[in-house]
Amino acid sequence: MLQWLFVFLLKKLDIYVNYIWPGFELVAYAIYDKSKVYLFNHPKFSNNPPCTYHILKWDTEFTADTIIMYEEYPTAIVNMDHYKVYEDLFSMLVHELFHGYQYIKDEKRFPDEMMGITYPLSKENVELRNQERANLYCAMLENNLINKKQYLNAFIALREKRAAKIEEYLTYENLIESIEGPAWYVELKAYSEKSPLDYDSVLKKYAQQLINKYESTSSIRSSCYSSGLCMCLLLEELSPGWMESFFDREDTLYDLLKQQSGDDMEDPMAEVKISPETEEVINFAIEKRMKAFEEFNEQAGIHLYIEGKMTAKSFDPMNIIPLEDRLLHKSFIKVRMNNEDFLIQQPVIAHVDHGIQNINKLHLIIENEPFETNDSLTIDGVGEIKGRYKKQENIWHVLI
Repeated sequence: MLQWLFVFLLKKLDIYVNYIWPGFELVAYAIYDKSKVYLFNHPKFSNNPPCTYHILKWDTEFTADTIIMYEEYPTAIVNMDHYKVYEDLFSMLVHELFHGYQYIKDEKRFPDEMMGITYPLSKENVELRNQERANLYCAMLENNLINKKQYLNAFIALREKRAAKIEEYLTYENLIESIEGPAWYVELKAYSEKSPLDYDSVLKKYAQQLINKYESTSSIRSSCYSSGLCMCLLLEELSPGWMESFFDREDTLYDLLKQQSGDDMEDPMAEVKISPETEEVINFAIEKRMKAFEEFNEQAGIHLYIEGKMTAKSFDPMNIIPLEDRLLHKSFIKVRMNNEDFLIQQPVIAHVDHGIQNINKLHLIIENEPFETNDSLTIDGVGEIKGRYKKQENIWHVLI
């Protein structure tokens, strides 16, 4: 893995990213594994000679592939252990660096994540959404400009029809697309640059999620990444130079793309006919959620319930599965309880009340028995939790 670090250094990353997005400024970035962190371009270590990095001992600040504030400075982090080939790691680093660039540019088009958790899987919305995404996919791949505009107009007409039904949730989609779509756009460009695959193959690899009805309905948030990417690629073709003013305006990608539509807008059918496949897609999405919770509960180990007032401080919204008043955090969650922060780096179910951050119960499964004191339990991988507790067979309850 370490040899990849030197490749990053020698490739002049700052020049490269400016090529794929004009003005792209690099924040700090770190590539890490279970023991070490290799930190680059951080102002705290700005006196280092060029083409060097600073080695840190790994700690819990470096979790997942994301942006963190390390030493009060935005830092893109990528876990080396997640990737087997260079182009995957390189493209993900560029993706996260773009989120750092968004921070520098004071990006404000962030959505209310609660909208994604409570997103309605109504038959009409799912039917229209899948038709919409199919037209967007065709518009992206179509070479004939007249046909491309027809697909684009059909896409816009369908989205406008959905907006009339679920305006707040459509706003959520528009904002996710505008935040994650450009990050996927620069990721695709970076992957294409380093991959042995030809560009058309890379394009289809990234765009497949756009037309996978089952996955796009099961994972609303992540499905907006591909639609946002597609909008970026269409804007690249229909409105060259659109990136240069993107951070100087409040428009979403959809707003910008809508400006490219023609006068011959389609009027979608007054009544929406629900296809049998749409009903199958919705059932699949609901059953997939239920199965995830069932698999969690069937894990071997000791069931630990922590009850009381808690607050979610950070989490990975891409890896949350909602079901009624419960959220399955698949990767990690950092919670505040008893005025302390605890990072739980394993699947955990959070019971929420009046918002995604307000937690009244956590359910996790642990391998080893907690260590008991008079007023606390010490849990491997979590820490010492103060409170009253009791044990019933293979189940522990902690009241904080």
